[in-house]
Amino acid sequence: MVQAQSRRYTPEEYLEREAKADHRSEYRNGSIVPITGGTTNHNELALNLAATLKLSLKGQNCKVYMGDVRLWIPDYRQYTYPDVMLVKEQLVYTDDSKTTIMNPSLIAEVLSKSTQNYDQGDKFMYYRSLESMREYILIDQTCHHVIQHTKTETGQWLLKDYWSTDEQLVMNAIPFNMSLADLYEGVEFNSSEK
Repeated sequence: MVQAQSRRYTPEEYLEREAKADHRSEYRNGSIVPITGGTTNHNELALNLAATLKLSLKGQNCKVYMGDVRLWIPDYRQYTYPDVMLVKEQLVYTDDSKTTIMNPSLIAEVLSKSTQNYDQGDKFMYYRSLESMREYILIDQTCHHVIQHTKTETGQWLLKDYWSTDEQLVMNAIPFNMSLADLYEGVEFNSSEK
């Protein structure tokens, strides 16, 4: 039995469709993948991090974005919507529309059952291809657990795990730290999510 090939799209076709769509989708080298809705925990975690970053870095020429700003990763032909992005320098846009950037210093993703393997695997590989990338933060929404990947001056990526609400998540890309207790404020764990 021969399966029908799924349609492949150009980046231009994706952007046209995305401009008219009722919901967001990612572009993965020819494929268009719908983004599913997030949970309240997902929203709390992304908002807690983004708001604290924004307030802490006021006046430091850093831009913080949540979920709706698109990222283009040219080496892998990927358009994606990271949960939280921080840009330390002048924004680099793909065009005049100011909807898609190419130079984040820090990206944070809130893990979900459906995306956690992708976020920790291929997506991290794609993000590492960006010259500007210095830090990748993965936040578990089912328990207190944060995974931090930091790029060293020699180009190596180091991993650190945080498990306790007493710990401070200390960023290396920017002068910033945040307790896990503050990051997880308002998050309610459900035993059926584990």
